[in-house]
Amino acid sequence: MEIRIGIINTGRELNFDTSSSADDVRAQITAALDQSASHISFTDAKGSSYIVPTANLAYVELGTEESRRVGFVA
Repeated sequence: MEIRIGIINTGRELNFDTSSSADDVRAQITAALDQSASHISFTDAKGSSYIVPTANLAYVELGTEESRRVGFVA
């Protein structure tokens, strides 16, 4: 699943793929915001970690969990 995170006062967005489900990511973000946590950490599909401060979150976009099709469709 693709995650896109907008950060306040930054022209670029953080974009990565994760093996977590949309519900897991949504629950993780909601819990961090409800508990006033200072940051949220994510791990992408390749094992890299990202730490994002919650005070600077502009938006979080969760992509679809459907895998991309390869080849021709008849």
